[in-house]
Amino acid sequence: MRGLKKKRRIQIIAVAAVALAVSTGLIGYAMRDGINFFRSPSQVAAEAPGPSEVFRIGGLVEEGTLVRGQGDTIRFAVTDTAASVPVRFTGILPDLFAEGQGMIATGRLIDGTFEATEVLAKHDESYMPKEVIDALKEQGVYVAPEDQAANGAPATN
Repeated sequence: MRGLKKKRRIQIIAVAAVALAVSTGLIGYAMRDGINFFRSPSQVAAEAPGPSEVFRIGGLVEEGTLVRGQGDTIRFAVTDTAASVPVRFTGILPDLFAEGQGMIATGRLIDGTFEATEVLAKHDESYMPKEVIDALKEQGVYVAPEDQAANGAPATN
């Protein structure tokens, strides 16, 4: 009787371990399309992802690059001041989208142009996405708004 209880306990532990492994695998499989990695324009220029990889790119909308095409197609370039990546977006841009402002876009890099499916812009005059700030800090370009106000310099974000 004692051996039977021990055998049953081992079977229950084994079944639970298999169920845990299967559920972890299913969760990972379900989330594979929902995970989008962030890249700065410098990272994209250094190592371009494949055309099937969906990722987010962020930086500043480069001055003088915003071109509205026929219909809803808009072309512009996103930069972190070290590199620039051309972007094409078909749709309606957010109201606060403008040249020289922070933005993040989701999409794919196809033939050197980022084909955006979604574009997000800053939501007020002091906000910039954390990923964009980190990328600009890596380039040595970002100055915090409170530091700019203390030095009397105009804000860059």
